Amino acid sequence: MKRFLYLVGFALLVLLIFWLGKQFGSRSVSQQILSNSMIVREIAELASLEVQGVASHKRSNLENDGGWADNFKKMFLENTIWVSIPYQAKYGVDVNEKNFRVSVTDKKITVQLPAPHLLSYELRLDKMETANRKGWLLFQDDETYTDVQKKLYETSRAQLAGNTIYLQQSKDKIKKIITQYYQPFLQDHELEVVFDGEGSVSPLK
Repeated sequence: MKRFLYLVGFALLVLLIFWLGKQFGSRSVSQQILSNSMIVREIAELASLEVQGVASHKRSNLENDGGWADNFKKMFLENTIWVSIPYQAKYGVDVNEKNFRVSVTDKKITVQLPAPHLLSYELRLDKMETANRKGWLLFQDDETYTDVQKKLYETSRAQLAGNTIYLQQSKDKIKKIITQYYQPFLQDHELEVVFDGEGSVSPLK
């Protein structure tokens, strides 16, 4: 909510200054807004995408092939554990002076940004659900649960880090908010928001 109010405040400030620039014919005021990379940088950093879901992992020593050995193991030696934990993840950009640029010409505004990536990933262990099936000859082993949780974290984080759908949604959200910032000037300028690895703009160094 605070992030939303912050962005709304930015938008209102831009509209106010733009209106003043129109009223007093100040080209320098408008030009300052166009090239104010500090504000655009903060907007890009705030425009993070937050997603929620449930990660689960199952480990079992059964083959489930219906054979006699598997049936014997299921009765006496089965060790099957299932863990399910809700997660919260955030995607966005880490912006600094070397990977960010705002270029302004008479007809075009170009914003170059680093590619979005997974910024944070958190498992809600307080809402974890577990289940297990053990054979008669096996006892409870808490270390096994810990190992399964670790594996779940590693695999689910890796899957989210490479999730192309969420990465594209992150790009779309950043582009949308930057477009809203520059909206008062888009009658006279074309806006291009480019991320590293895409577009025809020269790469940042």
